[in-house]
Amino acid sequence: MAVHLTPDELSEALGMSRQEVVKLCVQESVPIYQGRIDRTLFVDSLSAAGRRLPDPPGVSPFESAG
Repeated sequence: MAVHLTPDELSEALGMSRQEVVKLCVQESVPIYQGRIDRTLFVDSLSAAGRRLPDPPGVSPFESAG
């Protein structure tokens, strides 16, 4: 899976709304560069801040393939 996702792609993968993803990026100073968010930075920033992410539907996009 790609590391840099659009807010729509990241919200779908995490089971959150797009607005919530953008809001959390602003609150935690995670950059949205050219319309894309580094998913690893996003998840690590939220974890470091003590925020809990919802369980994504289906297979976790954070598991490595293969």
